[in-house]
Amino acid sequence: MFSKKLAAPLALVAASVIAFSGCAANEAAAPATSGGAASGLNGRLTGKGASSMSVAQTTWIAAFQTANPGVTINYSPDGSGAGREAFASGAVQYAGSDRALKDEEMGAGKFAVCAPDSNALNLPVYVSPIAIIYKVDGVTDLKLDADTTAKIFAGKITTWNDPAIAALNPGANLPSATITAVHRSDDSGTTENFTDYLAQAAPSVWNQKSAGIWPDAFPGEAAKGTAGVVGAVQSGNNTIGYADESQAGSLGKAQIKVGNEFFGPTAEAAAKLVDNATKVSGRSANDWALKLDRTAQGQYPIALVSYALVCEHYADSSVANLVKSYVGYIASDAGQKAAQAKAGNAPLSADMQAKLKTSIDSIK
Repeated sequence: MFSKKLAAPLALVAASVIAFSGCAANEAAAPATSGGAASGLNGRLTGKGASSMSVAQTTWIAAFQTANPGVTINYSPDGSGAGREAFASGAVQYAGSDRALKDEEMGAGKFAVCAPDSNALNLPVYVSPIAIIYKVDGVTDLKLDADTTAKIFAGKITTWNDPAIAALNPGANLPSATITAVHRSDDSGTTENFTDYLAQAAPSVWNQKSAGIWPDAFPGEAAKGTAGVVGAVQSGNNTIGYADESQAGSLGKAQIKVGNEFFGPTAEAAAKLVDNATKVSGRSANDWALKLDRTAQGQYPIALVSYALVCEHYADSSVANLVKSYVGYIASDAGQKAAQAKAGNAPLSADMQAKLKTSIDSIK
């Protein structure tokens, strides 16, 4: 767990939070509904969940606590599943999850920290591109499309000079070496989002549903966690894998074909995935569980969207005020830019920020 992990560069971030807070306080009657911090806040928040958000959460917490010295926030990056379970049981006041709660997980009375008549809200606050990473001697600019990617990870394309890869990379010096495809061995939101891309964009090849656990039907080398996949690709030869772009280091990152264009895993291209998404049907107006369209044009299609899970109505109004202010900061322009500087995530668009502010303001 961590709470006050503040480095010198965050002084500038903290200053922006304080400035943001002052503006918001002048514009709204109650700071908790302003989407910013308030210097008079006091109390403690505990969160748990997605490790993908760990660097962002460290950054957000440090900046928020600097602006609000009476507040202590702890976040344990124990994984999305652990976060969802802890939120439901009332062990934490908010959670981070690499997917929204499913319909069967939603419902009034299912969340101990919430008021008895309250449902949860799913708020997408962290977007991170997933890079297809590779290490192939002599190849520095790899291009792939959905079908070719799916065939590689399904074990149907086994050598780097396969005609399908060669057609996408004219002039490239592709070796005849065997491909080693690396996937996650653990239950992973990164895997769930990567396989969702394959299922949507290459359904004729990838005949499995999206899942956090790699399907037994497809071979490959397994490695635990993001660090494990990156390490396996880095230490091997003629390897390929998938990982959060911010963790890819010096490895090559494939460009992905969408329509007639190729896109790399940039923050700007990944953010468009959220803008092109639609809301999951049957949810309340303030719930932003999203159905991602991995085939829409003009975007990088392989990205992870992590949610803040909060209550519509908290059993304790003081907790509601803290959650509104902290999550409001996370979803604000200042919070998104602060995280990007440290975690390399894709900041939410101004339109999505405004929609989330309305939802966060509704928390009671």
